[in-house]
Amino acid sequence: MVHVAPVDTQAVVSVKKKTQSPRSWILLDCTGESTVLDLDKFDIMQKVQIHARDLRILDPLLSYPSTILGRERAIVLNLEHIKAIVTAEEVLLRDPTDENVIPVVEELQRRLPTTSAKDDMEEHNDIEVGEEEDESPFELRALEIALEAICSFLAARTTELETDAYPALDELTSMISSRNLDRVRKLKSAMTRLTSRVQKVRDELERLLDDDDDMAHLCLSRKFAGTSSTVSGSGAANFFPASPTIGSKISRASKAGTATVHGDDNDVEELEMLLEAYFMQIDGTLNRLTTLREYIDDTEDYINIQLDNHRNQLIQLELFLSSGTVSLNIFSLVCGIFGVNFPYTWNSGYGYMFKWVVIVTSAVSALLFILIMSYARYKGLVGS
Repeated sequence: MVHVAPVDTQAVVSVKKKTQSPRSWILLDCTGESTVLDLDKFDIMQKVQIHARDLRILDPLLSYPSTILGRERAIVLNLEHIKAIVTAEEVLLRDPTDENVIPVVEELQRRLPTTSAKDDMEEHNDIEVGEEEDESPFELRALEIALEAICSFLAARTTELETDAYPALDELTSMISSRNLDRVRKLKSAMTRLTSRVQKVRDELERLLDDDDDMAHLCLSRKFAGTSSTVSGSGAANFFPASPTIGSKISRASKAGTATVHGDDNDVEELEMLLEAYFMQIDGTLNRLTTLREYIDDTEDYINIQLDNHRNQLIQLELFLSSGTVSLNIFSLVCGIFGVNFPYTWNSGYGYMFKWVVIVTSAVSALLFILIMSYARYKGLVGS
């Protein structure tokens, strides 16, 4: 008789929840206050109302390329180590304890609360500030900080690579060795990987600059200002997370409506100028890497020329040795003929012939060597 144990459904549910381990996020609002949260993907989807396919872009295990996506209520940023979700009032940043993310968090805390800082300065110094109306929207300030951080990060990596690569290449040209070759090989591999990372960021910025609609989708504040005056929003807010396909259609329709009804292009122009500035910066970084690649290619060509020169010298040495061997073989042939142990009349009474045989044979061998080398020089096989 087989006894079947009952299955504990609560234990199974708890195991499934454990497999979906929460991720560490930091929440920064418009006042600069930060809160560290442990949220799984379902909590993130409900909080910022984005789809799972958009959240999957921020998964570090999937290694998606650099991406900037504008959605109905948020901007999804995947820029190397900066993986964030930007709304009109707050920023969610992933892995805030990472050493590369900590400076980004500090910069967000310092630069996001611009309005509060101006109010504090006005209270303490009794100074009227009249430029608050011209302040950039929250999402554009957060996007600017992220772009500045990633461009500065890639530029710093490029500077470090240049600092290591140029002396290594100069040392390799002065002395070709296995250690120098292996060092340059590792630097070239690092340069290839870094160039690919910079190229992906540049391509993403270029894609945004080529499409005004994509740039308009990133202006969340303008979309909220339009939808608040035209749509009540309660039904759409409840319907959006449940139906991704239809919700995305409503999203695109609302985006098109806000882009046409509220047709001020000030936000888009400001965003375009922002993207152009960092596009030029990342393009300059890519040009530096291209210059470094050309320098490496020139160094490789120079090394190949040196190796070909050494190879030609070895071939010339081999030609000298082969010519000398042929000349000496004639001398050995004469010695072998006279060394044969057969009786003949020259064995007696002709001792004075020995020195003449040696002299004549040596002269013929030397003349043959000179003729071979002259012919090789005439044909260009030996350098002058």
